[in-house]
Amino acid sequence: MEDTLRCIIVDDEPLARELLKSYVEKTPMLRLEGVFESAADAVKCVMGGETDIIFLDINMPMLNGIEFAGIIPSSTRIIYVTAYEQYALQGFKVNALDYLLKPVSYAEFMKSVGKAAEWHTMRRALSRDNNTQPGLITIKADYRLFQIRTDSILYIEVRKDRVIFFRTEGEPISSLMSMKELEEQLPADVFMRVHRSFIVNMHNVEIVERGRVVFGKTYIPISDSRRDDFLARLGK
Repeated sequence: MEDTLRCIIVDDEPLARELLKSYVEKTPMLRLEGVFESAADAVKCVMGGETDIIFLDINMPMLNGIEFAGIIPSSTRIIYVTAYEQYALQGFKVNALDYLLKPVSYAEFMKSVGKAAEWHTMRRALSRDNNTQPGLITIKADYRLFQIRTDSILYIEVRKDRVIFFRTEGEPISSLMSMKELEEQLPADVFMRVHRSFIVNMHNVEIVERGRVVFGKTYIPISDSRRDDFLARLGK
């Protein structure tokens, strides 16, 4: 079923694993693909790209939950389930869908599952729109979907917890999408990352001054490591 979310559980505490397993098994929209005692054991399963949600502990040996978040595919989202409240900020910085504190009630669990279902519905809509309408991308911001033309984007600023789209017209749009998601959507022949914090639309570049791209009163730095590639593409 298209609406079924494939999930795994990763937790080194036996009681926590069993509780989450019981919750998953009585939730029709979820299909349990595996239960693991460590993130290291779960890597092979997740890297196939067929897992929608990971119910993940943070404080685990070898590979903790924050480190694990940095290597999983962008199509897989994380719901942290942990006993440690102090990790909440780190969890949201890696774009976790939710952060639950143990012991987790079924009502709390279902709220997080609802968020996951909403996110995957939006992702399917985004993928469908982007595949059927070339020149348009759909981004999620503040639980809304925005469809914008790629040629209207001047540049994109990449921050720690979000990306901001600056356009030829209208206010900037801020999104919590990850870099992986962003790079999957942007046409590589149009956009170029010229700095760790900036991606520019090469079709809209008109002025380059002293190693910077100029958009009105905004100056975008070009990294030394990317300057040659940028100039080569600009020449084409």
